[in-house]
Amino acid sequence: MSASNTFVGIAVGAVFIVLLLGMANMLRGGSANTSQLLMRWRVGLQFLAILIILGVLWLRGH
Repeated sequence: MSASNTFVGIAVGAVFIVLLLGMANMLRGGSANTSQLLMRWRVGLQFLAILIILGVLWLRGH
């Protein structure tokens, strides 16, 4: 497995973990502030994951 695949896996995994944490918080009726914080983290991590994926695709194209 190449390093680029590892970076993509870590980025996608981080998004998935934060998504699960947010869903768990929502299902148990947790704090709205925590839900909002987790949503902000998820959006930021998704942006980072997309940049990593695009970077890997660009590098593999050259």
